[in-house]
Amino acid sequence: MAVDGVDGVGKTTFAGELADSLRARGRLVVQVSADGFLHPAPVRHRRGRSSPEGFWLDSYDYPALIDDVLRAPADAVLVVDGLFLQRVELRAYWEMTIFLDAPFEVTVPRMAARDGSHPDPGHPSQARYVGGQRLYFASCDPQSRADVLIDHADLRNPEILRP
Repeated sequence: MAVDGVDGVGKTTFAGELADSLRARGRLVVQVSADGFLHPAPVRHRRGRSSPEGFWLDSYDYPALIDDVLRAPADAVLVVDGLFLQRVELRAYWEMTIFLDAPFEVTVPRMAARDGSHPDPGHPSQARYVGGQRLYFASCDPQSRADVLIDHADLRNPEILRP
């Protein structure tokens, strides 16, 4: 199961709560963050430290994620949270995809509170991240492809938009 969405939307927290809920129902659950499969900085930044294309194309070691996690035998429910999880090379591995949706005007300030980055999605320092995620939207249309779409702008009152 993929928990997808942009930086700062609440993927890891949501995935943890989902995993806990499944465990409470007696399911064996393995939770993994795609962030554990980031390429080293020289690979991530080979197109430039501010490159949206570099963020979208070079951030993650997808072959390692596939080999180490997604192809592994599963006796458990696998919950993976991360960015760009509906890329073409990953789609076949998900029994279900959940996309947490919120505007950049909400998620970028959340990310800034977490990591000290600039809170304005239009700031030049955010061009890599916001631009890379927009490239993902244009290439993969994750909101439309997701099995479950959740408006996650208000963390206290998420709203299931689909199904």
